[in-house]
Amino acid sequence: MILVSSCLAGLEVRYNGTHCLDNKIRQLLEDNQAITVCPELLGGFSTPREPAEIVGGSGEDVLDGKAKVVEKSGRDVTELYVKGAYATLRKAQEVDATVVILKEFSPSCGSSMIYNGEFKGKKIVGNGVTTALLRRNGIQVVSEERLADFL
Repeated sequence: MILVSSCLAGLEVRYNGTHCLDNKIRQLLEDNQAITVCPELLGGFSTPREPAEIVGGSGEDVLDGKAKVVEKSGRDVTELYVKGAYATLRKAQEVDATVVILKEFSPSCGSSMIYNGEFKGKKIVGNGVTTALLRRNGIQVVSEERLADFL
């Protein structure tokens, strides 16, 4: 089974209440090869919500207590992001996911690039919190931008 970010499946769960439908992912769902997940909703967020970025490192650093996830207003939401990551890990294990396809640049789901924590649109190399946890547990994660390499 393939686990995919809900926003890539066309569900309006992104921080700003939008989606980013990917037609290849839609086809996987229609063929019953994939199911959806949103780590941020599993963590307790609603939609829409304030934008958040990792400050002081990457998703691995968040898991290790060396960085945090902060909303644009300054509110520390690290605990909710970690909660969502663990809930996503449990779901991936329950469905025996062979791969997880997540939204690039997200503080949860980024799998090679994330925003740098300054809320100025600058991206840096790094993983989101959920991606970091999934990879630590041996689960393959790819972004929608690398989907062609996978399928």
